[in-house]
Amino acid sequence: MGSVNSWAERQEALVEETAWVERCRTGDEGAMNAIVAKHRKRLIRVASNVLRDSHEAEDVAQDAFLKAFRELGKLRDDKAFSGYLYRICVRLCMDRLRSRKPEVGLMDDGVHVPCGKVETRVLIERLLDELTPELRMTLVLREMEQLSYDEVADVMRVPVGTVRSRLHTARERFRVIWLRATEEQEVTL
Repeated sequence: MGSVNSWAERQEALVEETAWVERCRTGDEGAMNAIVAKHRKRLIRVASNVLRDSHEAEDVAQDAFLKAFRELGKLRDDKAFSGYLYRICVRLCMDRLRSRKPEVGLMDDGVHVPCGKVETRVLIERLLDELTPELRMTLVLREMEQLSYDEVADVMRVPVGTVRSRLHTARERFRVIWLRATEEQEVTL
């Protein structure tokens, strides 16, 4: 029964959001504010997980909302708004990642294998920076944001097979750089 309720709740939320999108098309600020309130935290979290910069993530989320509202006429199905919004956010993140200059020394002598949760998170974020933007985005959306393969494919606008392939490659590359970082720590001990 729990799954029926969650399905019913998701359907109700979709109907409500669809109504908000319709109202946004007429310039209703209240509907825009409702959509922002519903999606803001998750958009920032997605952007922050990809960009590793909370201030930049806030900017990307704001830009994503502006672009989504400005280009609402391109959306053919109001029910697809949230996927549309997240695709915009992902594209903006990818654009920012591509425009960044590579940072030198990510894997210098200062890398150490942490013992606590915070330290582990910091190391994971540093190691994720060694992946290409596409691999990092795939890994973040699937593993950190817990999106399904279909959802990742939809957000990234690639086939599910590409998501599976990228995810396999991302996991393998991450495993290699993790082992390298942990082996370097063992040698220095």
